[in-house]
Amino acid sequence: MGNNDIRKLKHHGRETYAVYYGADFVLKRPLPNMSEAECAKWLQKQHKTKDAIDAIRSVGNPVYNVPEMRFIRDDEYQILEERAPGQPLTNDLYRSLSRRQQYEIINSIGSFLVDMNELTPVGDPILHKISEELKFDRLNKFVNDKMPSWFNKNEVRHMTRVCDNIGNFEYTTRMAWSHCDLNSGNVFYDAATSRLSFIDFAGADYFFIYRDIFAPLQIELGICRPVYQTYTQLHNKGLYAMPSIKNENLREIMKNRMIVVCLKRFIKASDDLRQNPKNAKSINNNIAKVEFMRTQMATIQNIEKQFLK
Repeated sequence: MGNNDIRKLKHHGRETYAVYYGADFVLKRPLPNMSEAECAKWLQKQHKTKDAIDAIRSVGNPVYNVPEMRFIRDDEYQILEERAPGQPLTNDLYRSLSRRQQYEIINSIGSFLVDMNELTPVGDPILHKISEELKFDRLNKFVNDKMPSWFNKNEVRHMTRVCDNIGNFEYTTRMAWSHCDLNSGNVFYDAATSRLSFIDFAGADYFFIYRDIFAPLQIELGICRPVYQTYTQLHNKGLYAMPSIKNENLREIMKNRMIVVCLKRFIKASDDLRQNPKNAKSINNNIAKVEFMRTQMATIQNIEKQFLK
C-alpha cells in the first residue's frame, strides 16, 4: 500500500490511521507525517499493547471478549486487529437493556477487573494521596485566581471546599495490573451475544487498584457499587483482602474516586478558557466550557449528597 493510499485512511487517534476490512478487522499504521523515530516509538507501543492483550486473552474467560491483535509487521509499520462487535457501552444503551442484561454486564466488568488485577501479583498495602493523580496545583490556582471571572461566589466556595477535601484525602490501597482507561469508548456491548468486548490496552500498567474498579465507565452507568460487590465475590481472597461495601473507609474511597473523575474533566475544560476572548468563536468556546464545568460541579454535588445517606 503506497503513501497515497495511506493518506486516504481514516484518522484513528493522534498518531494512527486505520482502514476497516468489513465487520471483522482493522488495519492500523502510523500517520504518514511521523518521523522514523516517532514510527519506532509507535511500534514499541503496539508491541506493549499486544503483550497486554495476549496476557488477558490467555486467561480464557468466556464471560467477556478481548479482540485479538493478529499481527504486527515492523518492517511495514502496520498492525491487524480484530474489531470489537457491537457498539460503545453508553449510559443510554445500558438503560435500554433488560435487568438480566444489565446483571450480565456488571458480572462481565467485575470478572474482567479481577482477571486483569490477578494476572500478576497484587502489591502490598500502601498509603496513597489521591490529589497526586490530578494536576492539583493547576486546579487550585484556577479556583483561587481565575474561577471568579466566570462563576458566582457560591460556586467558587463549593469548589474551594472540594479542593480542600481532595487535597487532604489519602487512603490505603494496592498496586495491581490494570487497564487504566475504562470508559464507554473502550467497552463495547454486542446485543446478539449479550457480551462485552474490552479494547485499547495501550495504557495498561500497574496502578492503584481502585482506579479501574471505580472507573469513568462504572460512574457513567451508575454501577460502582454492584461492580465492586461482584469484584469482592470473585477475587482471590487468599491473595489480598478487599473491604466490605459497607466499610466506611471504602465509601470515602468510592466517593472521592468518583469526584476525581469529574475534577479531571473540570481541569481539562478550564485549560481551554480564554481570559480575554478576541472573537465570536472564542466567546462561544468559553460559554460551552463553562456550562460543561458547571455540569461537572453539579455531578460532584450529587455524589456528595449520595454519600450522605
